[in-house]
Amino acid sequence: MLKVGNMKKISVKELYELKRKELSLTLITHPKTMQGEITTSFLNRPGLALAGYMDRFDYNRIQILGETEISYLQSLSEEVLYSNLKEVLVYDIPAIIISKGLSVPKQIEFLANELMIPIFLSRLSTDKLFNSLRIFLQSIFADSKTIHGTLVDVFGVGILLTGKSGIGKSECALELVERGQRLITDDVVKITSKEDTLIGSATNDYGHYMEVRGIGLIDVAKMFGIQAVRMSKRIDVQIELMPWKDNMDYERIGLSNNFVDVLGINIPIIYLPISPGKNVAVIIEVVAMNHISKLFGYDAAKEYTRKLQIDLKRKSSIREKKLDEPE
Repeated sequence: MLKVGNMKKISVKELYELKRKELSLTLITHPKTMQGEITTSFLNRPGLALAGYMDRFDYNRIQILGETEISYLQSLSEEVLYSNLKEVLVYDIPAIIISKGLSVPKQIEFLANELMIPIFLSRLSTDKLFNSLRIFLQSIFADSKTIHGTLVDVFGVGILLTGKSGIGKSECALELVERGQRLITDDVVKITSKEDTLIGSATNDYGHYMEVRGIGLIDVAKMFGIQAVRMSKRIDVQIELMPWKDNMDYERIGLSNNFVDVLGINIPIIYLPISPGKNVAVIIEVVAMNHISKLFGYDAAKEYTRKLQIDLKRKSSIREKKLDEPE
C-alpha cells in the first residue's frame, strides 16, 4: 500500500494478491487490466448506472455486481446491453467484482479488456463478498498514527500510558503484567481509527518485547505466558505519567473530566503525578475499575458530592430551626 501525502492507495494487483484466496477471486479479463489503484474503502453496486442514471455514479469505487445486476443485464437486448455497458465502463473504474460465480455477458468482458478495467469473479455470496471486502479496505484506509507510549489491558480496559522517556511506563506495565494484566505493546503504539473507535497495536510482529532499564530486553510472552499478552486492544483511557511538582494543581475530587483528541476521537485523559514509593500500578487498576463503574452509570465523585449536598442541606435546616425557636 502506498501513501502519498494524506491519501492512501492500494493497487488492484496488490488487492488481488492479498485477498485472492479469502474472496475466491478469479480474474476473467487480461492480466494487463490490473493497472489501476483503489483510493477509497467504499464499495458501490451500480444498478442505477447500468440502467442509465449516471448523475450519482461513484465510479472511483470498486463495483460489486450481484444476482440482481447480472439478471438485469441478461434481460436486455444485445444493442441496449452494449450501449448501457459502454456508458458505464468509459469511467475510470478501479475494478469490477461479480459475486456467486455468475456467468457474465460477453460484452462486459470485451469492453473491460478494451477499456483496461479488471473484472473478477468471486464464488462468495454478494453479502459476504461485500462485507469481507469492506472490512479489509477499512483497515487499509483507516486513519492511523504512531506515538511513544505503552498499551496495556487492565480488567478489559485499554490503558494508554504516555509520558517523558524514563518516567517509568515500561516498569509500570511490567508490574501490571505481574499482577495478571496484559501487555499489548511497549515503547511504540500504532493507533488506528476504526468506526469511531481507537485500536492500539504494535508497529511490528517481532513479539511482545519490553525494555527494562538496567536489565535490557525481556520477552513478556515467554516469561509470563501467552495469557499475559494480546495483539491489539481498543484504547479507552490515556494516562499521562508526570513527575510530582508541589506547585501543580492536581485533580482531587474527579468532578472535572479531561479529554484528549486522538485522530478526531475524544478519549478521557488522566494526568497522574508519580513520586518515589507511589504504587502506580495499583492506581492504574483503580483508574480502570473506576472507568468501568462510570460505564455502568456510577460516578463516585458525583455520588459523594450528592451525599455531601444532602448533608449540608440537612445541617442548614437544623440551624435554621434552632434560630427560629424562642429563647
